[in-house]
Amino acid sequence: MSETLAESVRVHKEGQLSHLVLNRAAHLNALNPEMLQTLLTHLERLNKNEKVRVLVISADGEKAFVAGADINSMASLGPRPIADYVELGQRVMRQIETVRFPVIAAVHGYALGGGLELALACDLIVAADDAKLGQPEVGLGILPGFGGTQRLIHRCGVAAARRLVYTGEIISAEEALRLGIVDKLVPRGEIIDAAYAWANTIIQKAPLAVAASKRVIRESQDQCLNAGLRLEVAAFLELFPTLDREEGMDAFKHKREAKFTGK
Repeated sequence: MSETLAESVRVHKEGQLSHLVLNRAAHLNALNPEMLQTLLTHLERLNKNEKVRVLVISADGEKAFVAGADINSMASLGPRPIADYVELGQRVMRQIETVRFPVIAAVHGYALGGGLELALACDLIVAADDAKLGQPEVGLGILPGFGGTQRLIHRCGVAAARRLVYTGEIISAEEALRLGIVDKLVPRGEIIDAAYAWANTIIQKAPLAVAASKRVIRESQDQCLNAGLRLEVAAFLELFPTLDREEGMDAFKHKREAKFTGK
């Protein structure tokens, strides 16, 4: 792994608890392909380590857990590279779901687009009281491409998923807790302690029973989820060549209001 890739995600280990820290704070931890690949590599390695019982994922920086996908790098991609990018994002989220141990997201600041999708792939979400969550992709002429449409349904139901995806609304941590998107709300300064406390509670339980519980819960949802994820990728790739997508991303880059034409 190159030095650049290694630095984008840091790994801390405390006994049976592992902790991945997203480390692109200057870019609001936006999920570019390199960072996604680094995450995937770490997840695969941790899954092979029988000592790991729980994983916490958090992020550096004051402003964001993950502000989304890296729009600046995404906007210029052609059909094959954008397909590779979306498929890589989906693999990372799926790997989080299928590792044998529970994964806890510790979310602060902005968790938007791919950032919310990353949190949704985790088993549990602890949110700081300053967190802002949303799937604003429709404002860019696309839809969530890393599983957000499907995992929102499982987290908060069809009605709330429709509201958040159709409007691109960004909601507070309190609203996310009410909707069932996050599991626990704590003051900003306590977020890592809260995630570790939950992790240590899980570590005290029977490891085979916890792993089996995660597997059974996941497998009960897999058939519907996998079909939905395929539909999501197809719809994302259908939207990417449109003029609306070009307009949405150009408006984002230049900080102006987008003017969509439905073409």
